[in-house]
Amino acid sequence: MNQDVMREAVRDRYGRIARDGEEGCCGPSCCCGGEQESSSLSTGLGYDREALDDIPEGADLGLGSGNPLAEAGLQAGDTVLDLGSGGGIDCFLAAKLVGPSGRVIGVDMTPEMVTRARANAREGGYTNVDFRLGEIESLPVADSTVDVIISNCVLNLSPERDRVLAEALRVLKPGGRLVISDLVCNVPVPGQLREEAEAVTACLPVERDVYSSQLRSAGFEDVTVSAGKRYPREAMSSMPVAQRIMDEEPALAESLESFVDSVSGVIIQGRKPA
Repeated sequence: MNQDVMREAVRDRYGRIARDGEEGCCGPSCCCGGEQESSSLSTGLGYDREALDDIPEGADLGLGSGNPLAEAGLQAGDTVLDLGSGGGIDCFLAAKLVGPSGRVIGVDMTPEMVTRARANAREGGYTNVDFRLGEIESLPVADSTVDVIISNCVLNLSPERDRVLAEALRVLKPGGRLVISDLVCNVPVPGQLREEAEAVTACLPVERDVYSSQLRSAGFEDVTVSAGKRYPREAMSSMPVAQRIMDEEPALAESLESFVDSVSGVIIQGRKPA
């Protein structure tokens, strides 16, 4: 799929989610909808129930694949950047961890998401959170100003992940850390899925070894990819486009099933050289 077409398809889908409350979920299945379902998904991904109750209603859209904050080790006074901040869930949780002396910046390319997140910030009285409209391939953030970058099931949506990682390295302070949650797979993504907008905009996994090698190539050190948690099989296999492909080309069923069984949610970390 052409990079520009992919980017616009992603922007369109997440704009609808922000505007209309359309079902979220990271992964190629729209398996949730509404505040209660989104919160249930987030607690299942490792978020604390009480912490979620303490952030603005509407910030949790159920779009994650894990909880990067659990591994981020945020400290009071840190400057944190969230790539693809959506409704603001991770930004608001991070704001409480870094305190009034810290700062949280959320960047999202979808105007509707930024509008929603800013409204959530006003509602919650967050003065140390700043939401900016921009693409993560060209961050509206100054060089060497960020202590920790977080992201939740967003980098897989970028058609230029190498540029994202180069930008992440640019804005991090020396010794700064990248901690992201995303989906990986142990077998190649079937080529047919790569050309389907429904699959591409739902965060197709990246091969585990590809992800870690891209971080190292970008210049990150101490790169780790957690063992991860297997992504629900039903969430992947119920994707309508996958079922259609199998119906049209039964010979592909085995490779699609193998791919589905290899998907897991992981935490990926790296550090900018000091």
